[in-house]
Amino acid sequence: MKKVLIVYWSSSGNTETMAKQAARGVEEAGGEPTLKTFGEASVELVKAAEALAFGCPAMGDEALEEEEVEPFIGKLSRAELEGKPLGLFGSYDWGDGQWMRDWVERMKGLGAKVDGEGIIAQLEPDKDACDKCLELGKRLAV
Repeated sequence: MKKVLIVYWSSSGNTETMAKQAARGVEEAGGEPTLKTFGEASVELVKAAEALAFGCPAMGDEALEEEEVEPFIGKLSRAELEGKPLGLFGSYDWGDGQWMRDWVERMKGLGAKVDGEGIIAQLEPDKDACDKCLELGKRLAV
């Protein structure tokens, strides 16, 4: 049973919905999801996980949330992420997804095996975005 840590930040509930769908996918594939907010997570949990999923909506000028997410991501190094499967997801209101493209490249730069180009949903995740998160969870669990 693969242990998958899913860490997210959500102000409106949109990214939380996506995180819960990913956790459901992990369970459906026989894995063991651990769902935490960035405020509850630790570098030790990241290091102990067999696979990861991080979720954050676009904030401000298409950036990661600055008080919890950015400081947490800033603490991670190649030691925690090298070769580890990682999925990224989040919602946005405006823009074109630049925050996700930047985040994907940043995590690849730390050695993570990033799944695709990240999953984004404009505002509330629709069925397509929820299905993509469910499938992400399944891929991370195997």
